[in-house]
Amino acid sequence: MSIWQKLFTLGRAGAHDATSAVVDANAIRILDQEIRDADTAQGKARDDMASLVARRRILEKEVASFRDQVVKYEGSARAAVTKGDMDLARQVAQRIADLESDIALKEPQVAEMRTAEDQLHTAISATDRRIETLRREVEVVKVNESVQKAQASVAARGAGAGSSLGSAADSLARIKEKQAIRGERIKAAGELEDRRTGADLDEKLRLAGILPGQSSADDVLARLAPAKPTLQIEQKPDEAPKGEA
Repeated sequence: MSIWQKLFTLGRAGAHDATSAVVDANAIRILDQEIRDADTAQGKARDDMASLVARRRILEKEVASFRDQVVKYEGSARAAVTKGDMDLARQVAQRIADLESDIALKEPQVAEMRTAEDQLHTAISATDRRIETLRREVEVVKVNESVQKAQASVAARGAGAGSSLGSAADSLARIKEKQAIRGERIKAAGELEDRRTGADLDEKLRLAGILPGQSSADDVLARLAPAKPTLQIEQKPDEAPKGEA
């Protein structure tokens, strides 16, 4: 294969791929149009069937009329024979023969038309069912297409929202970290200031209760309570102190 043939083949393959892509992208629209075309064809088939039924009924009426005439002419032929008018009887007999020929010709046509009607009716009914089934399937496909597009849109938005939330969470973590560092710095600065001024030592002494000039509630109550009298025991003169002989 020459290079030009290969390029031509490649071009045809590309055209096929492009055509397939267009068909796939518009598959639902194409299917809707095909269903409309099928409905149009079904309408024409029903019209043709109605025409066929009408022609068959007209033909059946003709055959029935021919049979009625045959019955009537048979009676006339018997009467002519009874009278002995054989020429008239022969003419009537010829008419009966012609009518019977017409009946023999048209009766098969009526039967064929009935068979064609049955076949056409079956085909139309089957096509109607197929179109209806296809129409329901198309509706399901349309709903699925809408749902999947909505899901894809939600998923895309969710991915974007997830990215935004992740970025916001990172920013929040950085803010918390900065606040924690700032708090530690403030706390450390206060501790350094207390050590420089001795405030931390005074606080420790106050908590230990030994800070000069500091009194507790018990000390205040003891100071405010009245002094208790001192009891003295008197010795009698004749009594010697215990322990002396």
